[in-house]
Amino acid sequence: MNEQLPPVAPDVVAAAVEGLTSRLRKKLDAAIEQYAAVPAAVEGDTVSVNCGEDAVVTLAPGPSGTVTTADQARCTCLLAPRCLHRAAVLGACPVADAEAPAAEAPAAEAPAAGSADRPEPEPVAAPALPEPVTAALTPAQTTAAAGLWSAAAAVLAAGVPAAGAVPQAELLRAAHTARLAGLHRAEAAAVRVVRGLRGARARHDGHRLADLVAALRELLLTTRLLAAAHPDPALIGTARRGYRPGDGGLRVHGVCREPVISATGYGGVVTHLVTDDGRWFSVADVKPGGPARARGAATAPVSLGPAALNHAQLARGGLLITGATVSPDGRLGSGKGVRATPLTGVPWSSVPLAALFARPLAETVAERLATAPGQDGEDGRPGEPIGCDLVVVGASGDHLLARELQAATGPVIRLAPANAHPDLAHTANLRRLASRPGLHIRVIGRLDPDRAATLHPLAVGPVPGAEATLRLPPEWLDRADLGYDRIQGAHLPPPDAGPPAETLTPSPPDPLADSPLWRVRRLVELAVAGGRRAVAEPARSGDLDRDTASLRRTGFRTAADLAAALTAAADRRTRDVFGRLDEADPDHYASAWLAAAVHLASTERVLVQATWQAHQETSEVHDRRSVDAASNIDP
Repeated sequence: MNEQLPPVAPDVVAAAVEGLTSRLRKKLDAAIEQYAAVPAAVEGDTVSVNCGEDAVVTLAPGPSGTVTTADQARCTCLLAPRCLHRAAVLGACPVADAEAPAAEAPAAEAPAAGSADRPEPEPVAAPALPEPVTAALTPAQTTAAAGLWSAAAAVLAAGVPAAGAVPQAELLRAAHTARLAGLHRAEAAAVRVVRGLRGARARHDGHRLADLVAALRELLLTTRLLAAAHPDPALIGTARRGYRPGDGGLRVHGVCREPVISATGYGGVVTHLVTDDGRWFSVADVKPGGPARARGAATAPVSLGPAALNHAQLARGGLLITGATVSPDGRLGSGKGVRATPLTGVPWSSVPLAALFARPLAETVAERLATAPGQDGEDGRPGEPIGCDLVVVGASGDHLLARELQAATGPVIRLAPANAHPDLAHTANLRRLASRPGLHIRVIGRLDPDRAATLHPLAVGPVPGAEATLRLPPEWLDRADLGYDRIQGAHLPPPDAGPPAETLTPSPPDPLADSPLWRVRRLVELAVAGGRRAVAEPARSGDLDRDTASLRRTGFRTAADLAAALTAAADRRTRDVFGRLDEADPDHYASAWLAAAVHLASTERVLVQATWQAHQETSEVHDRRSVDAASNIDP
């Protein structure tokens, strides 16, 4: 993917590939790789790529910066618009998110904040978005879901090496049909799968096979339930960036900044905000650009009304917003009617931000992990950040080890870098904090539902009233954004401050890593990375018998059965009446893979939940109750 190129709507890419002849489709993957390496020429609002003699592709994105219609991509060759040059350049562009059809709030509906002829409005929070009403799916929706299932099953059977531009275009075409039918969650999952496939094929540094597996699992699970007319409204989802106008004034306080670097070339920053009643909102500035843009966006102006402040100031300040537009995921919009007045920043130790650290961490984690995998949210990630007070007890690799300050016998919590990119300060800051065992820190971070007792800290600050705590500069307002601010030795307390630090064993137990579930995980990931033929190989080599025997010995009987069923489905080929091999059935294979993947995710979630429980002196890697609960999950 070329980061200089603008994002392109999924249906535009799909239509361009569909217009190619079969001969040109065979050349498409090589052409995309070739043109992605060609520098693009930017002239005003247009971007041009020279594809050779008499072939220049020009992209003219709309006001949103996205190519949304076919006539915004033109080629000068004689075969245009059904030419290889145009389709390849569009295939090298980032895939854009679907924009909601609803417009943002008009200017007439939002009065200006702080005007001279009227008093400042009272800070009335924007109304909650209405919950979707349970209703039967329409025939068009079930048909669209079935088509998206078929396209996803074909991608799974092909695997990453064979899931080139043509299978991706078919998936995007099915995703566009799902969007027209109102199936927003399935459409968003399909776009994430395409992005993951591109990152895997291009071997991007930030690509994780586990993310692609999770996206494909959610896509297949969602479309399978929708095709069966499942009535759960959460399966339908909401349109991305579906901003709706609020009522009155919305007072938000800055909490922290989070740098964003994606595997598909996007970069930027998200600033997290909290209202007086504890609701989370965010202001995002994420566009194509990668690590360089993520660094620069740290102090970029905030696109929210005429307020003259940047993201660094907003993270330590606040806003009073009138005419606010809010998306279902809490993102604040920048419509014409939005007016924002800067507010003085609030320390973490003062209300309302102090309430973020008042609830015991065990209660918050138990509530978050109670949701089944795949139902954490439409983007596959858990909800808003959580706050806690911790005491540092050591380090393990690039992880900082800590315990909850008010729970001396609680579990050892791993603080892992939210983003390990070398251009960001996460890893260096955690190393600095880990060098001072006994340090008391206040943390805002994200829960990792896939790892044993792990948080990804976004920002840290001093614990009020503690002696052995951080000493940050006054201008930081008692908080340090771990992705941007760099903690120095002068910010740490003297070595003799506070009581002696706890002595910790080299590494806390990890029942997830020590369980034989890695055998199932390897098979599930192999199916995505190598395709159907790669999954059938373990049965022929004898590896499957060893894997299933190990799983059964440790109590994971259902996991062993599903692994065997997946391998059998991958190697299952029927013959016609003349003895010739029939075409492989992708639906049966996709169903077997989905059952194994969903059971694996649910079992791992149970083991993760066990690591957050109170610490018990035991020599077992995980207790029998966790094993029994995990092995009895209905696939």
